[in-house]
Amino acid sequence: MAHKFTIKQNKAGEYVAYFKYNSETIFWTEGYSSKANAVNAIESIQKNGPGAPTEEE
Repeated sequence: MAHKFTIKQNKAGEYVAYFKYNSETIFWTEGYSSKANAVNAIESIQKNGPGAPTEEE
């Protein structure tokens, strides 16, 4: 698979969700105090992202 989410713990002990495409990190979330919160962030992106509009600024 060319794309995936990963969860890693940073130096501060927080859990961060990363979205990778072809092994390159495209974006990441803020740090969360629990792994469950990072999983919730991924689920929210998967649920709400496909219908999100694209805007130019």
